[in-house]
Amino acid sequence: MTKVDALRRFLLPCFFPTSNTTTVSAVAPKKRLSTSLRDDLSDQELKDQDQDSNSTESSTTTTANLVAATNSNPPRPSKTMVIGTIFGTRRGHVWFCIQHDRLSTKPLLLLELAIPTQQLVKEMQCGLVRLALECDRSELGSCSLRSVPVWTMHCNGKRVGFAWRRKASDQNRLMLKTMQSMTICAGVIPAGLGSSETEEIMYMRANYEHVVGSADSESFHLINPDVCSGQELSVFLMRSG
Repeated sequence: MTKVDALRRFLLPCFFPTSNTTTVSAVAPKKRLSTSLRDDLSDQELKDQDQDSNSTESSTTTTANLVAATNSNPPRPSKTMVIGTIFGTRRGHVWFCIQHDRLSTKPLLLLELAIPTQQLVKEMQCGLVRLALECDRSELGSCSLRSVPVWTMHCNGKRVGFAWRRKASDQNRLMLKTMQSMTICAGVIPAGLGSSETEEIMYMRANYEHVVGSADSESFHLINPDVCSGQELSVFLMRSG
């Protein structure tokens, strides 16, 4: 090797350095294989995963069906306890009074019934009495049931005339005041005692279950007291047509 070749060998790299190119390869994201393409899972594991998925879907469907069924159920009728009094003179006809509070002389509902007192007594001796009061929706559909002024009345399926809603008179208030201390009882109020009548008043006073089925249906059911054991009496208010 000559001196010129030696100098070229050592000096050229100083003026023309060799560039080292570094190639950076992009890391490809790993693709997640579907369960059906994975070879590392056994057949039993794949079957268990499918069952878990089906179970979750079934549970969701069942919950949705239960919620839908709950929302589609009709509302339950409301029930409250009230005090009911049936009264009337022996030769007169029957009145029906409903109170929320026995100390109040202002009744929630006061009806004058066309049925004679003696006839109702005979019906009650059989143990079962159903008084059905009905009005026409086309004529009285805009007011509440307890505000209907006149009703068509049936007693145990037989037409017995009409019933009228009344405001409590001074005589009615005096009678209710006489019975303030009594909740469950039956008897006779003598003439002139708690009443301006010249004739004694027969009465039966007890707790009733007040059931509101809808805007067109209410009923009052006697809760059997000891003084009237075996007696079943119900009053129905219905709007039809």
